[in-house]
Amino acid sequence: MRVIVVGGGLMGTAAAFFLARRGAKVTLVERDRVGQGATVASFGNIRRQGRYLPQLPLAHRSLVLWGKLERLLGRDVEFRPTGHLRLIFDQAGLADMRAFAAAALPWGLAIDELTSAEVRTRFPGLGPEAIAASFSPEDGSANPRLVVPAFAAAAAAAGVEIVEGCRVERIIHGSGFTVESRAGRFSGDVLLNAAGAWGARIAADFGEPVPLATYGPQMGVTEPLPHRILPVVGVWSLEKERNVYLRQVERGNVIFGGGARVPVALEPGYSKVDPALTRSQLRWLLRLCPALSSATVIRTWSGCEGYVSDMLPVMGPSQTTPRLFHAFGFCGHGFQLGPGVGDAIAELITTGTCATPIADFSIARFRAVADVE
Repeated sequence: MRVIVVGGGLMGTAAAFFLARRGAKVTLVERDRVGQGATVASFGNIRRQGRYLPQLPLAHRSLVLWGKLERLLGRDVEFRPTGHLRLIFDQAGLADMRAFAAAALPWGLAIDELTSAEVRTRFPGLGPEAIAASFSPEDGSANPRLVVPAFAAAAAAAGVEIVEGCRVERIIHGSGFTVESRAGRFSGDVLLNAAGAWGARIAADFGEPVPLATYGPQMGVTEPLPHRILPVVGVWSLEKERNVYLRQVERGNVIFGGGARVPVALEPGYSKVDPALTRSQLRWLLRLCPALSSATVIRTWSGCEGYVSDMLPVMGPSQTTPRLFHAFGFCGHGFQLGPGVGDAIAELITTGTCATPIADFSIARFRAVADVE
């Protein structure tokens, strides 16, 4: 089986790696450099809290793989299961957390509820105004700048052809697929659309429009500080602008993100940080960790992420074209899912079935809406 993977982000490189392990002959084409799209703008959060419940089986599958990546890829991608703490500052957030925790338990996710006193005892200096918190002890973080190159290198070692700087100009479907680009023509029996924010363009070319918008997250990092913060720290709130988050890496820098995003044009596909949004982030970050008030922010950055209208990814087989598969539009929360998505879509392509339920993410849901309208 010859598979062409379009897109060299986390989903594309992971899929290419797992496809090669299953015996497929794979060519991966990437418009820029691997990992330069949504992945490079990722915070690196390995979280299961707050997810759409039917997404949890995929998240569980992925978490198991995160624990095996150093062995599988031969590199440390800085996966650290330090726990994921979400601070709660109002009663509405507390009620929402409790409802999610109760609903998530049958799906295999147990969340600890912490009182304000327990937060102060277990995580001194974090959220002094918090009235409660949720804690998922098996979650954590990884380094987005390491994981995609690690998947790409391992895929190449397994026989995957990786072509960078390869902007797709046209995809021809006949008995198989031919991708035409400035870097040449590439043919395969199967096509995997893992093109991230550009994935909706490819789907539309095959008669499957997806309502997808593109935005840039606002990210930043501080100077190195004494290492004091072990878990990933976020907020549980119904007000989106308050949903900021931070984590401290072992080198001491504190990485932060969250809150509002800026619109991004697909061409050229680069996003700039809005300083006003960074200032807003910092105000909320100080509620999470007041000790950061004197820290210096040394760098900010953004990227290009695709957000589907229902905030769920598109994953699974095409409904119009045999041997076409999709894995795009992960709406800013795909990093944790990446290894699981790659493994699951490789299983689906090579065997025709997938042990993890992914039907909720089928592109067919948009055809059903169009038929009603």
